[in-house]
Formats: sequence, structure tokens, C-alpha cells
Amino acid sequence: MSESLDACSLLSSSSQLDQMDEEAIDDKEFDIPQVYTPPTLESILNELEDEEEPFVLEDTCVLNTENIDAHSCDTASLASSDSGDPAHFKRKKRPVELKATIHGSVLRNSMLQGISAQIVSAADKVDAGLPTAITVAGVIVVGTSHGLALVFDNNQALRLCLGTKTTGAEFGAVSALSINNDCSRLLCGFAKGQMTMWDLANGKLLRTITDAHPPGTAILHVKFTDDPTLAVCSDSGGSVFELAFRRVMGLRSCDSRCLFSGSKGEVCCIEPLRASPDFTDHPITHYSLLALASLTKILVIGLKPSLKVWMTFPYSKSDPSSVPQLAWQFVSVQSAVNPFLAFCKGDTVHFLMIKREEMGAIHVIKQRHIHLSCDIISLNWINGCTLVLVDSHEKLLIVDRPSQEVLEIMDLEQVQLVYNSRHFKSLATGGNVSQALALVGEKACYQSISSYAGHIVCLGTKSAHTMTLRTWRERIDCMLNQDHFVEALSLAWSFHEGTAKAVVGLCGDPLKRKGIVGDKMLEILFQFADHAMKRCPEHGRIQVMEQHFHDVIPILIDFCLLLQRPDLLFDQLYARLLENPVAKGVFLELLESYIVTNRLGHLPTTIMKDLLAHYNSNGLMDNLERCIVHLDVTSLDIQQVVQVCWENQLYDAMIYVFNSGMNDYITPMEKLFAVIGPPLREGRSLTAEEVVMGNKLLVYISCCLAGRAYPLGNIPEDLVVQIKIQVFEYLILLHTGESSSDAYPLIQTLLHFDTREFLNVLAMTFEDLNDKQAIEYQQRIVDILLQVLEFLCRSGDASRHTERQQVLLQLLQVGGVVQFDEEKLLTLSQRANFYQILEFLYEKKHMYDKTIDCYLKDPLRKGEIFSYIHELMSMASHSSEEKQAIKNKTLQHIQELIILDQSKSANLVVSHLVEEVDQIISKLPDGELLLQFLSSFLELRERHYPGTTLPMEHELHKHLLDLLCRFAPQQLLNFLQTSQQYRLEEAIQITEKYHHSEATGYLLEKKGDFYGAFTVLLEALKAQLCLLTADSTRGQSEDEKENESAILRRIENSLNNLVALGHRNSQKLQQPQIKELWFSLLETLMTPRKQGAISAKFVVLEDLTMNVLNSMSTLVSLPAIIQQILQNPIYERGKFAEIQVLILGMLDTFSYEQTLFETTTSLLNHDLHWSLSHLRTAVTRGLHPRQDSCNICLQQYKRWQDSAEQILLFSCGHLYHVQCLQQTVDCGLACASEQQWSCYKCSTTHRGRGRQYTIPKKSRSTSLVQVFQEVTLDFQQEQSWDQLRCLYKGPSRLSILAELSHRHHNERTGILVQVPAQEGFSLKLSPPPLLEE
Repeated sequence: MSESLDACSLLSSSSQLDQMDEEAIDDKEFDIPQVYTPPTLESILNELEDEEEPFVLEDTCVLNTENIDAHSCDTASLASSDSGDPAHFKRKKRPVELKATIHGSVLRNSMLQGISAQIVSAADKVDAGLPTAITVAGVIVVGTSHGLALVFDNNQALRLCLGTKTTGAEFGAVSALSINNDCSRLLCGFAKGQMTMWDLANGKLLRTITDAHPPGTAILHVKFTDDPTLAVCSDSGGSVFELAFRRVMGLRSCDSRCLFSGSKGEVCCIEPLRASPDFTDHPITHYSLLALASLTKILVIGLKPSLKVWMTFPYSKSDPSSVPQLAWQFVSVQSAVNPFLAFCKGDTVHFLMIKREEMGAIHVIKQRHIHLSCDIISLNWINGCTLVLVDSHEKLLIVDRPSQEVLEIMDLEQVQLVYNSRHFKSLATGGNVSQALALVGEKACYQSISSYAGHIVCLGTKSAHTMTLRTWRERIDCMLNQDHFVEALSLAWSFHEGTAKAVVGLCGDPLKRKGIVGDKMLEILFQFADHAMKRCPEHGRIQVMEQHFHDVIPILIDFCLLLQRPDLLFDQLYARLLENPVAKGVFLELLESYIVTNRLGHLPTTIMKDLLAHYNSNGLMDNLERCIVHLDVTSLDIQQVVQVCWENQLYDAMIYVFNSGMNDYITPMEKLFAVIGPPLREGRSLTAEEVVMGNKLLVYISCCLAGRAYPLGNIPEDLVVQIKIQVFEYLILLHTGESSSDAYPLIQTLLHFDTREFLNVLAMTFEDLNDKQAIEYQQRIVDILLQVLEFLCRSGDASRHTERQQVLLQLLQVGGVVQFDEEKLLTLSQRANFYQILEFLYEKKHMYDKTIDCYLKDPLRKGEIFSYIHELMSMASHSSEEKQAIKNKTLQHIQELIILDQSKSANLVVSHLVEEVDQIISKLPDGELLLQFLSSFLELRERHYPGTTLPMEHELHKHLLDLLCRFAPQQLLNFLQTSQQYRLEEAIQITEKYHHSEATGYLLEKKGDFYGAFTVLLEALKAQLCLLTADSTRGQSEDEKENESAILRRIENSLNNLVALGHRNSQKLQQPQIKELWFSLLETLMTPRKQGAISAKFVVLEDLTMNVLNSMSTLVSLPAIIQQILQNPIYERGKFAEIQVLILGMLDTFSYEQTLFETTTSLLNHDLHWSLSHLRTAVTRGLHPRQDSCNICLQQYKRWQDSAEQILLFSCGHLYHVQCLQQTVDCGLACASEQQWSCYKCSTTHRGRGRQYTIPKKSRSTSLVQVFQEVTLDFQQEQSWDQLRCLYKGPSRLSILAELSHRHHNERTGILVQVPAQEGFSLKLSPPPLLEE
């Protein structure tokens, strides 16, 4: 069989099994009749070819990959969830957005029943073995584990069985297959390393190749190139070989050449570039390119004309177990077709474009890659834009390369893919492969998935499957079969707009394609409408039916409008919806959103009639108005619409119809004036609806004057000026038919309704007019407004007072006053209380004093008078007479100004009226007002003019102090503490005059009279205690209880002041003076007890007494305090309950101090004993020399013989003669009474940081031959020892008690003793450890 099959061969061979495979329908269960005359393969092929052109070229993506943005793609699609999730069919259908990505079922998966049956039969009946490899070209060839190759034709019939079980036992399993371009030769690779070539026409064995590569390795890949005499293969050793077939004199031979050695890196995959018949003349095919994928990189080499490496590309970091993949495909990019190499290892697919230049050089251009979240184990092209990937979980992914989008995901678990792990591990030859290659082989399935002419063939353990892209009609029909109408329409729209991916079978120019797809969409819309009407629930709540049609009708409207077929919507589809009244109502109500968004601008007459009737009957008049103003007037029955609008007060719609339909802009104003005019003229307040109508009128007038249509759009340009003039002329009519008595009734009506907004509207009249017209109209409107000034100045009308005043003010500011009698205007403004108008007129006449009256009378602007007067007084343009008049007016109203704001009044006086301050003060009555003004004045004076004084400033401060004593005593003390402007003697006299003891005490203390201050405060305390004693004898009403509480608070404050005063001045007094002061205070507090007038409710005095005692304890000795208490007559008869707390506190303090002294003494004794013990141990410790010789002279010493020589032995173990050590330079240091030594060797080694020892005086005796030295303490130890010794001795007990009597206590009462502080003293409970070797 020499002819190759076309692109649809395998598609036709499995087409009869598609429905059974996808739907899994049992004929007997569903009683499906048998088809006796099934269609033939040729008829199916002819029908497909006649109807649609081959899809490979039509589906070629002509895109500029350089201009496509790289985006990461999702790894799931709606189609994949549809095909894999049965529960999806039960989901509720919802309208979907048109921008949502819907691909449908892109790939058709069919099992090859005939081939699958033959594989199982061959394995069971003839022991052919399990399938191991598959390849497809014009035929399908399946290799088995027993060395057989089964060849099937396009009808799935077994044509040839190549090989025998004998050769299978010798060669092993078939590990690789390849068919040449003309489908005449088959190359088989075996697990034990042999290869065979077969003639597919007659099944004859042509060659048996046993020496093409090193023995002991399995064939992993064998591939034909475009040259039928040239093939390549790779083995489990990672090497790649070129096979050149020769035939000389009838003898067939095969020459082998090593292209890549496995010692340089093991190759896992090889893929030669093989061109389809359409691209055999491509210039790149002359190089016979071969792609190699090793464990670390990709290589592209050229086999012709000579061997050359064109490109190497290393992998990115990936899992070592990931399987490298290679796939070639010719792709059209910018009208040029070039081969693309897709390769991956792990989760990222890279693309390389191979391009040949005119000079013959090959350029490799890297394209953007695709990143997926899965480990890819198979990679194949199905056309120039679409790839089919299989991941390690046996999920098949259809990926669109230009958009990097995953179109569909299918599960291949039921296929049970065949893996090539045994061959990668070379188990048939002993398993002599590297661990890296064996690890990759765990997921290798190179020989289980093969692609050819748009088909993907998968080999399972018991079956074979073919997959191909569905045509666009099949994808839509697949959704329709599942009743997914919305998704089918969305998918069809993507075909219509050219945004769909993996499109097959849609050919022709874009316009023709849109026509074909549009017809299909119309067909779907009719099916959808019929389906919706049939599925509508006939019984149940009306809300359920409405919801059903709310889900359906928007889809019908959307797609009809997208297809620009409103005729179909309003004729055929609407006719079908009329069968159900609910569907009709929902349809009419849903039209509103499309009309308002201007997607639907014209309605047929019948639809408009039904729309009016439905909205009117259901009270949806606001919705109807919104629809009318967006519709084309030509589609409306103007008379009917106007009548409906007027009856239902749809003024926006009425204005729109008059303007657009009849070009009438005056009639709507007449109707609106008729609504708001009468109540305004009658003086009645407007209702809410009438206010809305008035606002509509103003907006309508503003739109007409601005050239805009109401409520939407713009007036035609040629009518803008004409309409503006018409509207203006109508507004300035002197009289109207309804109200002939009033002049300019329309202007008066609008001014009365909203003055400011009406004038803003009139300002638009002068835009877009030439200068002459603008001036003319402006003068006319000014004249008219001046004539209605009396209307603006009506005193009895309080409505919109501020707006009318502002309008009149703006009118005067533009020059209107020139044409009007000012005196009359003044009279009208005074009558209407238009103070801003009066101010404007007075300023024009330079009558600034009267403007001050206007500010004071105007409640809205009264607070601005201060800045206004300051501005007037500061301007140099005013004359001295004018400023004097302003000053006089200010002085005339100064009390009113001070009442308004004291701070701003004081600032004004400081800035401009400082010389008249005496006059101002004389006008103000004594009280808080004068106090606040004077305080603010002096504060501002001191802040802004420091260092300067007024002639009477001393008297002012004295007056202020007097006012504070009388009206603000709570601020008096703060003033005395912060101010320095008063005289001390005068201040004392004033405070004594008004009996402010606290302030007097502060001043006396400041003067230096401590006793006087103490006496004043003590007398105040006594007075408060007397009041408390007097109140305690009365009844206990609520007011009296509050009075007692206030007295107690004052007593507490006075006592706190006395205690603080005593603490502040105790450093200046002697002990007898301190006792006298504190005992007098204590006596004062205890006096009420002597009188016996204090009841149990005044227990707070006990707390105050205790506070005084605690405060005294830091200044007066405790024995003196106790003696003073015991001498009090109250306690002569044994009443000690009140001082029980004090006595117990003293006892607790004594116990605490006793425990502290005992614990400290015990710790010090223990530490002293520990230190002395360790010192004694160190001194009496025996020393052992490290060697028997002197470390200087190296002579041995005599141990047991008497000798006059003296030996020094250090604690480090080094031994020296005394004479040798003395003679050593810088080693000894002689003193007057003793000599200190240091080890010469240690001090030399440690740079002089050795230990020092002391030789005793010669009068002391020595023991043995060693001279033991006294070990000395370092400086820190000596200092610690001295301090411990001093502390251990301590003072006598009497001295401690004497110290206790003179101690200084802090705040806490319980801790009455402080440890005598010594300079530099720090208690060390643990001495530093001794360092010993």
C-alpha cells in the first residue's frame, strides 16, 4: 500500500462508534432499532469533503507571535467541567456574559473498536503479547511484547502480522515503530537492541539490523526522516545514531554513524523534522533537521549537507523525573510558514521558530512559552495552533498556543496508557542504564501516543483510541444535545466574531463565515424559544413563571440585537411569546433596559401599542417615561403618547415628544407654568409635586438656552440660536392671557420660585450670541429685573429672603443701580431688611459708620464686623474724618461688641483704640464681662507689644486682680502664678481684703514670709473646721449634706496646701521650728475631737489626720509624735482606737526592719565564712612541679638534701632557682620589705599577664625545699573585703536608734528606715570566685 491516507481517514474509520462511545447508550435497553444499511466509509468521507474543506489549512493560525502578550493561562475550561462532571447537566441555566470564555467540547475521543478487539484477541488466542508501541501514518501499526507488529488499514482490519514469536523471543518486545512518508516501509526497534525493516505492501522483511549501535542496549526511538534512505535511532545508553540505507547490486545494507554519544549526556527523545506533502519544497527541509532532548538540554542539528549543530538550549530548573518532550509543526506566522519546535521538561512548554535566511543561514528564534501547573509526559501538535498535552495524572489538555489558553481537559485514566519504563531501564538486556535515565523512564510513554494529520492515537493495555478536533457545528450541537442553549449561543457568537479557538470546518471570507454562523444562531434561537415555552411550568406561583422567562427572554433579545435582527425578535419570536401572557409581560418589561441604554431605538407600532397598554395597566408610568424619551419619535403615536403623558403627569416624555416630534419648544413651558403659576400668585406653598414641576421647568429652560435637548441629547446645530431667541422672548412677555394685571408674570413666577437658579439660567442666554445681540438682550433683562425690584424687596415675604437679597445685590453690582432711584431702593431695602443692599449703598456714599449698624443688625453677618472694622481702620485710602467717624461708632457700640466676642473686641481695642481703653472700661459695668475683656486686652497687649507699658497699665492689672477676687476666684491663683505685672504688697492687701487665704498664702510664701503663709492657711483650715462643727449640730437635709461635702473638700484642699508648704520649706527650718509647725497643724485637726462635736459620719477627718502623721514622720521623729499624741487630753482615759492604725504601722515597720537586719547579717556572715575558707584553702594547697629542673638554667634541683639554694614554685607548676629568677631582666620587682615574683615563662607567653606571688620576709621559716609565698588578693577582692569588714562591725544599737530618729522617709508609711548610704557602696552577697589552676 503505497498511497498515504488523507487527513480524515482515521476520523471516518471511527465515526460509526462516536455516539456509542460518548453517550454509552445500550440499544436493547432503549429499544433502538437496528440500522441495516449503515453508511460506507467512502460516503462519509465524501460528505465531509463536499461540505467542508480540510480543516488543517483553514485552522492555521495566522498571527504575529511577536506582538502577542504573554499571559499565563488557566488550566481548566467550562467544556472540561461539562464533559467530566455529570452533575453539570442538572445545574440551573443562567444567562452568561458574552465575554465569558466558552469553548465547548473541542476534542472528539473515540475508541477504535476493531483494533482494540484485535489486540485483545491476539494476546489471548495467539499469544502475541501485550501492546507496547503504536504509530500511525497511512496505516496504524501496533507493536507487542512478543516482538510482533500488527498492521491495520483505515477500516481497522488487520492487514499484516509482521514477525514471529521466534524472532520475538530473540529480539524481545517491540520498543519503537516508525513509518516513512509514502507509507511503504516500517522500522521496528526491539528491547534487545535489534531493528528490522518491513515492506508494508507485501509484509516482506527487508533488513535486520543488529550492529547499528552498541550491544546490550534497548532501542528507545527509531524515526524515518524525509529522506526514505535516512533514519535515526536512539538507545538506552543515551546515544543517537544515523542509519543510512543502501542497495547495491540487489544487496541491502545499512551504514551507521554516531551523532551523539551517551557519554556526553543521555538523550531521551529524538524528533526529526518531517514535512507534510504541502511543505516538501520548503527550503528548511534541505537541512534534514533533527531535534535531540537530553536530560539537561535541547539540541537542533542538521544532518545535511553536513552534520552541524544549529542550536542548544538548556532546560530551566525542573523535577529530575520529568520527561523531555519534542514536537515539530509547520506554523503560519505573518503570511510566512516556518517550522516550530515545541519542547518541554516539566510544566513549561517552550517554542522555537526555525527560519532560513536568504544567505542560507538558519536562525532559531525563541517564542513565548506556556506555563502549566502540571508535569507533562506527552506533547503533540494537532494543528498549527493547537497542542495536545498529557500530564502525569493522565489528564489530556488541549491548549491554544497563540492565546496560551487551555480549551479542554479530558481524563485518560480509562484508556490505561502503555508506558515504556521497561525499555528505558533496558530490563531485557540486564538493566545496564543510568539511574537518571531510569528515573525519567518511570513516566515515559513516547511510543503510546502518536499524531498524524490532525489525529492523536493513544495506545492502552487493551484498547486504542483516536482523538480529533470537532467541527464548529459539532461543538455547538454537542451543547444543544445537552440543552445548554445559552452556552451554545455564546460559543456560536465567538465563531461569528472570530474569537473562538481551534475552529474546524468554518471556511471562506469573514463575511461569509458570519452569514453561515448567523443562520445557525437563528436556528438555535428558535429552538431555545420553543424549548422555553415547553418547559414553562404551567401550574404554580406566578413568580416561578416570571423567573423562568426572566432567564430566557434576555438571551433572545441580546442575540437578536447582536445579530442585528430586531425584525426576527418582534415578528417571529414575539409571536411565539404571545402564547403565554406571563412571557408577554416579561418581554415588554425587559425592553426598558435595552431602550434606556440606546441598544433599541425603534419599536414597531404593534409593540409600542402593547408597551403603552401594559405599562399603563400595571402602573409603570415612570418606566414608560424613561422608555419614551429614548425612542425614535417616528415610531410613536404622538397623539396617544401625549394624552397618556398628560394624564399621568409624564412631563419629561411630553417635552420630548413636543420637541422632537413637533419641533415645539414653547408649549411645554406653557403647560408647566400653568402648574406652578397659580399657587405662587395666590401665596400658597407649593406641594412636593409642584416643586418638582418647577425644577423641571428651570432645567428645561436652561437646556433650551444652552443648546441641549431635554432630557437627553442635543438640539440640532441649525436650530440652537433660533430656539434660544424663542424661549427668551417668551420669558420676557409683558403680559399673558391668564394674568394680565401683573407685568412680566413669567419672570416674577420664576424669581419667586427660585431666584438664584433663575438668574443662573438667564446667564446662559448671552452665550453663543454675537456681541451686539448679547448686549441688547442683557440690557433688556436688566431693565425688566429693575422693574421687578419691588417684588424682590417685599417685606412681608420671608421665603427665600437670602436668595432674593443675593439676586438684588448681584444686580446692583453689575450696574443696575444707575437706572434706579437710590433713595427708593434704600427705603425698600430697609423695609425688607436687606442689610447687604444697605451696606452696598452706604459704602458707595462713604457712610461707613452706617455700615457698622448694618453688620450689627444682620444676624448672618454680625460676627464679621470685627474684621470689617479692622479693615476700615487699616486702609490708608480713608480720610481721618472717616476713620474718626468709624471710631466713634465703634465706641458707641463697644459694649455690644464686647458681648458679641470679648477676645475679638480686645484685639480690636489693642490694634486701634488703645488710647480710649479707660473710656471703654468706664462704660462697662463691673462684672464678668469687664473681667473677660480686661483679661483678654492685657494678654493680647503683652503678647503683641512686649516691653512696652501704658500709662495706666499698673492700675489695669490692679483692677483685673480685684475683679478676679470678686468674680472669678477659681482663676485667681493661676493668674498670680503666671503673671508678673502686679505689685506684691498690693496683691496681698487685695487678697486679704476678699479673704482668699490660698492666694494670700502663696503671695506670702513668694515674699519669703513662711510663717505668715502657714498662719493664714492654718486659720483658713480652722475656719472650715468650725463651719463643719457648726453644721454637724443641725439636721441632715439634702442641701445640708451637699454643703458638708463641699466643706470637707475645702478642708482637704487646705490641708494639702499646708502639707505641701511644710515640705517645701522644711529645709530652711530647724528641728524645733519644724516640730512647732507640724504639731500646731496636728493640734488643729484634733481640736474638733476635744469639743466632742464630730459625729461618726466625719470619719474622713481620721484619714486626713493619718495623712498628716505620715507626712510628719519624714520630718519629725516617731517618739516625739507618739508623745505628742499621748499627751492629748482625748487619750488620757485610754481611747487609743483612733491611733491604733498608726501604732500598728510603727510596729510593722519595726518588725520589717528587724527582719531585714537579721537576714542581712546572716548573709554577710555566710559570705565572709565562704570567702575566708576558700582563701585558706588556696594558701595551704600543696604545689607539684611539672619538671625537676629550673625553667631558666635547666639544672635539676636537689629534693632531699639540705642546700642553701632557694627554690620558687608557682601555682602554674613552673619551678625556678631564686638566683636565676633574680638575674632575669624585667622578671622581678624588689620592694623595701618584700619582693613580688611572677612566673617568667607564663608572663612571657601571656604577654605579662601572669600571676604575681610574694616571697615572705627572711625571718619567716620555710618548710621542705619549697618557699611558699603568701597569695595576695587582687584590688576588687581587697575592696570587697574592706567593705564586708566594715559592715560586719557596724554601729552600736544605740547609734542605730539615734539614726532612726533622724532618718528621712519617702512616701510610704510602712518603710520608716533607710539604710545609711555610703559613697560607692554596693552590697555583694556573693564574692567573685577564685581562679585556680
